[in-house]
Amino acid sequence: MSKIISLKDVNKTYTGVVPLHVLKGINLEIEKGELVSIMGASGSGKSTLLNILGILDNYDSGEYELDGQIIKNLSENKAAELRNRMIGFVFQSFNLINYKNAVENVALPLFYQGISRKKRNALAMEQLDRMGLADRAHHLPGELSGGQKQRVAIARALITNPSIILADEPTGALDSKTSKDVMQIMRNLNEEGMTIVIVTHDPGVGEQTNRIIRISDGVITA
Repeated sequence: MSKIISLKDVNKTYTGVVPLHVLKGINLEIEKGELVSIMGASGSGKSTLLNILGILDNYDSGEYELDGQIIKNLSENKAAELRNRMIGFVFQSFNLINYKNAVENVALPLFYQGISRKKRNALAMEQLDRMGLADRAHHLPGELSGGQKQRVAIARALITNPSIILADEPTGALDSKTSKDVMQIMRNLNEEGMTIVIVTHDPGVGEQTNRIIRISDGVITA
């Protein structure tokens, strides 16, 4: 197996009246095709770590390599291009656009890649069908249940055929049965070869991944 994520001695401090040293010398390697969870209490640094992995935030020192490419001091355009091409995001709050229906939400990342409306909508329908939501394609987010919204969000994350899925508390807003359904989707995707990193504080979610990385006060403890 080859590494898709490699962090060496990564530090991150938020400057302010009192500087906050959030990540303290993080060393982390994730192989292609792994399903891992990053677990820690609120304030442990797990969301900051996810933001750095997702090229949403910079780090101060150390080295982050994503699929063989050093990620450091990128221009906003370059960061956006890499995110759009390599990373699919799934968030606790779904981050769907309320006035766009399911198929339009799923197709959106392809709009930024300049793909024609006809083609992106066809690809979006394929992903919705894969999630068992073909019959909900023209429903707005307000007409969908929490579990359906999260499946739309997963379909959107997959549409660009990314190298990796980063999920931030993907079951946080869902009831326990729907959480199990969403985790089963994640496991199925992983069995197809997708690399998935899930940030969670829920031990039940962590147990369903193949490896748990524990973070506490900005340090990986296990």
